[in-house]
Amino acid sequence: MRFLRNLLASILGTLIALGIIFMLFLIFVAIVAGSKEEIIRVKNNSVLDLKLTEPLKDYGGKFNFVDFDYKYEEYNGLNSILRAIHYARNDNKIKGITINSTFLTNGTAQIKALRDALKEFKSSGKFVYAYGDYFMQKDYYLASVADSVFLNPVGEMDYRGLSSEVLFFKDLQEKTGFKMEVIRHGKYKSAVEPFLNNEMSKENREQISELLNSIWHSVLNDISESRNISVARLNMMADSLAARTPKLASSNGLIDGLKYFDEYESLIRSAMEVEEDKEINYVDIYEYSEYVSKKRISYGDKIAVIYAEGEIQYGKGNEEFVGQGVISDALRDAANNDEVKAVVLRVNSPGGSALASDIIWREVEMAKKIKPVIVSMGNLAASGGYYISAGANRIFAEPSTITGSIGVFGVVPNVSVLADKWGINAEQVNTNKNSTLYSVFEPVTKEFRDYASESIEEVYQTFIHKVANGRNIPVARVDSIAQGRVWSGEQAQKIGLVDEIGGLDSAVAYAAGLTEVSDYSIKEYPVFEQSLEEILGAIPGVKSSQVKEKIIKEEIGEEAYEMLKGVNKFTKLKGVQARLPFEINIK
Repeated sequence: MRFLRNLLASILGTLIALGIIFMLFLIFVAIVAGSKEEIIRVKNNSVLDLKLTEPLKDYGGKFNFVDFDYKYEEYNGLNSILRAIHYARNDNKIKGITINSTFLTNGTAQIKALRDALKEFKSSGKFVYAYGDYFMQKDYYLASVADSVFLNPVGEMDYRGLSSEVLFFKDLQEKTGFKMEVIRHGKYKSAVEPFLNNEMSKENREQISELLNSIWHSVLNDISESRNISVARLNMMADSLAARTPKLASSNGLIDGLKYFDEYESLIRSAMEVEEDKEINYVDIYEYSEYVSKKRISYGDKIAVIYAEGEIQYGKGNEEFVGQGVISDALRDAANNDEVKAVVLRVNSPGGSALASDIIWREVEMAKKIKPVIVSMGNLAASGGYYISAGANRIFAEPSTITGSIGVFGVVPNVSVLADKWGINAEQVNTNKNSTLYSVFEPVTKEFRDYASESIEEVYQTFIHKVANGRNIPVARVDSIAQGRVWSGEQAQKIGLVDEIGGLDSAVAYAAGLTEVSDYSIKEYPVFEQSLEEILGAIPGVKSSQVKEKIIKEEIGEEAYEMLKGVNKFTKLKGVQARLPFEINIK
């Protein structure tokens, strides 16, 4: 009887699972069919609504489903949005742009790129207005490029300078017995410092301070130019919290007036010469990005732009992380495509796996033998991110790009003290002396530390020699500016790690000039391949992880959860790491 009941339960469970998969498949097909029919239309006398409602990636992504003939592209990346702003400059249907973005999570370099595009748009004579109920510092940095900036009369504005906070876990490790064993090269390689000390080292404080001041100086220069306020006065206002109330922000010239949103819309109507009782034709920036991207003209000559965005991990890679698989394929395809005249590698990465970084570096070297390879650095191109950039013919960075971090570390968890507290004893049986090279349940041996240090040193020497060859700098000089230290783009240019200050457009223009092409189009890589099995397999995991994350956050709080996530990340690292030397959260 029990057998029949179990059998029926198994059959019923299988049928239910197949039914769910079939329904998901039908939903997916319906979405695909619907997306093909959707047509975006832009009305005459419209205003482009630059409201960034989601974290901005450099590249939206191209996707190819391997199970059936279907391809699509996301148009929510910085690449598509910049293209849309450039196109809007000469689009007679677009009369102006309104900026209404709050709580931006974008990097400073991305905001700089948006500001530059908006400055170019303003040169057409069309208006750019900005409004906010709240202006956090990044929000204001973007909004300040506008002709006029308005704040809600009872809104808030955050303007106080940049800060970065680092948490230290040395005492926590000693109290719990859960320890992270660290092997590193580079006195500035401080991603692992929180596991070694209870306070910030002099070297780490020095590099963070200089980095923040360099980025802040770049931000103030842009605001100063747009608002016609001296950098000295902007700093004085940050020190005195001169924007702590809307009235103070207005009286000090940081904004142009205090208005409710309906009053702000009246100004837009006036600029567009629209009657007060008429609706404003807003065009969502994401929809307009898709509209513009689908109108692109493809010329015979092309400049390839390959986006390497996210942490570098060994593997195929996808839209979430940089893997040597998709990047290598993209470099080979671009190098061997006769229509592609030059390659621009757009790097926005804190680094990661040294092995994957080296494989990508090699592919850059191979591509460079066929055609020029130019690097454009985004928010950050640190450690492994710099590793894959070092061999390029020329390197561009934004003033606030975080780069350098030429150093290597390894970290492994150790619970030997915790195991003793809990009464756990681990025993090993070996065939050779080093069969158990390392166990998390045993104290770290001198043999293991020597072995790991040798591996770290070998990767570090390989790293600095490749930088020296790529940048034509003596090895001793590279070693002196390496040591895991990070630099801003402006600092990196002065010491020879970067050639020019400029964004992606500047790098593409340089690549085109180098190959003497005038009429060209951009061919973007990579194309991410997906299967139905991967999509359906990921759905339950995503839901459960989201629920788990929400529960933990509610129980321990947002800040404690972020700290827990940071520790957990280090426990999962595999192999020697060439990555950003500290977790930086600029506020």
